[in-house]
Amino acid sequence: MLVATGLPSETPSVGAELSRVMIDPYKRALDILIAGAALLFFAPVLVLVGVLIRLESRGPMLFRQARGGLNGEAFTIFKFRSMRCEENGDRVVQAARDDDRVTKIGRFIRKTSIDEIPQLLNVLMGDMSIVGPRPHALAHDVEYGAVIPQYSLRFRAKPGLTGLAQIKGLRGGTDDVQAMAARVEADVEYIDGWTFRSDVRILLLTLPHLLLAENAY
Repeated sequence: MLVATGLPSETPSVGAELSRVMIDPYKRALDILIAGAALLFFAPVLVLVGVLIRLESRGPMLFRQARGGLNGEAFTIFKFRSMRCEENGDRVVQAARDDDRVTKIGRFIRKTSIDEIPQLLNVLMGDMSIVGPRPHALAHDVEYGAVIPQYSLRFRAKPGLTGLAQIKGLRGGTDDVQAMAARVEADVEYIDGWTFRSDVRILLLTLPHLLLAENAY
């Protein structure tokens, strides 16, 4: 299923532009190696967090939501549930600072990005990459695709757990079109200038940005 509704009509043909970022076998090999090793390493944390989520509030351990991926095709993303309610569909209300929907354990795992660890499963499944543009809810793809001309260009690569936009500090929820446009510009810069070395650099810079970021809540 494509999510082209609301996106600019001049969306480019992706096939000819994916040769570097998508065809390089070393990128996929790196994804499998890191995702597999990380899941084994974090296994005790995953079990503990899952138990704490179920003890604190009613509902599933994992949050599932449709997101826009490669070529704009929808896939189901996995995250630890951090809120007392789930959202999906035509309208998505992003979490705000001091949002009362966020649970106590949810606030901690969001601040530390532990809630994102289940996305390693998405990487192994091939829906995501370790490095790439962060995937957005389908409703946001439609909303921002209608007002940001370059928005559809971010669909030329698999979405990632981290990316160039994130190490530039452009992470967290935003309702500001200019802020989203800056994030999209970074995504396009990453795709157009992709090298294996750039992925390694982004990975090395991700940890300090996670620890120092003030816009994760």
